[in-house]
Amino acid sequence: MAVITDDLVAQVLAAGEPAERPLHRQMLDALLAPTQPPRMSYEEFLTWADEDTLAEWVDGEVILTSPASIPHQDLAGFLGSVLRPFVEQRGLGVALVAPFQMKLDGSSREPDLIFLARDHLDRLRRTHLAGPADLAVQIISPESIGRDRGEKFYEHEQAGIPEYWLLDPQARRAEFYQLDAAGVYQLTAPNQEGIYRSAVVPGFWLRVAWLWQQPLPRVLDVLRELGVV
Repeated sequence: MAVITDDLVAQVLAAGEPAERPLHRQMLDALLAPTQPPRMSYEEFLTWADEDTLAEWVDGEVILTSPASIPHQDLAGFLGSVLRPFVEQRGLGVALVAPFQMKLDGSSREPDLIFLARDHLDRLRRTHLAGPADLAVQIISPESIGRDRGEKFYEHEQAGIPEYWLLDPQARRAEFYQLDAAGVYQLTAPNQEGIYRSAVVPGFWLRVAWLWQQPLPRVLDVLRELGVV
């Protein structure tokens, strides 16, 4: 795919004579080229993508993703606003919300929320997480359901991410997976009161019903229940 650079734009704007028309042709070719970027290394991907780029990297291929919906962002923001102060207050590690890349062997995904335990903070880099998180949370959208339940599920399992949440706001379904001793994800159900307790964030729990409330619960009320404030 042709790349439009500032130098190219300046040349095109300065051109005007028939002899300069190849530059116009090059510009037009770039504008009409497919939007899918070419194959690239992970280092090239980090240089190519910026903070506003909605994309993931898999085996040299760039996967462009769709913008998130308001319900998706509301739920991601709610979870981040609850988990982050809980983790910080107890000195458990860090919680990061998207966009932030998680680099695994052969892929770099962007979970909606990740938790990294204190003992693994050496994996953090300025632009990405170099290795698996301890918890990855994915909020499912119609566009992403195949990747989240298929490719990402097995990538996370093979990478040894101890806990993986799949949250589907449309279906109002929450699936919590934990690795067993054999390194295989097992579905872990909430208790009879509808409370799920994390295996990797000590002391953290959620009422699953919170996730589907409209409007979502007040963050301060939830933090009080969790004993943060």
